[in-house]
Amino acid sequence: MALMQITVLPVGTAGPSIGEFVARTQKILEAEGVKYELQDMGTVVHGTAAELFRVAVKVHEMPFSKGADRVVTQIIVDDRRDREVGIGDKVKSVRERLGITG
Repeated sequence: MALMQITVLPVGTAGPSIGEFVARTQKILEAEGVKYELQDMGTVVHGTAAELFRVAVKVHEMPFSKGADRVVTQIIVDDRRDREVGIGDKVKSVRERLGITG
């Protein structure tokens, strides 16, 4: 399984707020049935690389369907195949190295 961080920035909209686009992104991810976690600066999604890229296309296209003239999408994919990884595993590993519990 892989992790993807995706941030979609619609440009050329009526105002500077992107909250409505973020909410619509969450609806897409729910409908796709993938595990995800909304964060302050993007969303982390868990699945196979093929699933993640398929979902990324849907998320990228959504702002255009809602009137955006331009969309900038930033995607980072970590596809580790030697062991299973999930959302929060990297943070947990760093916390353990620092001796932080809980």
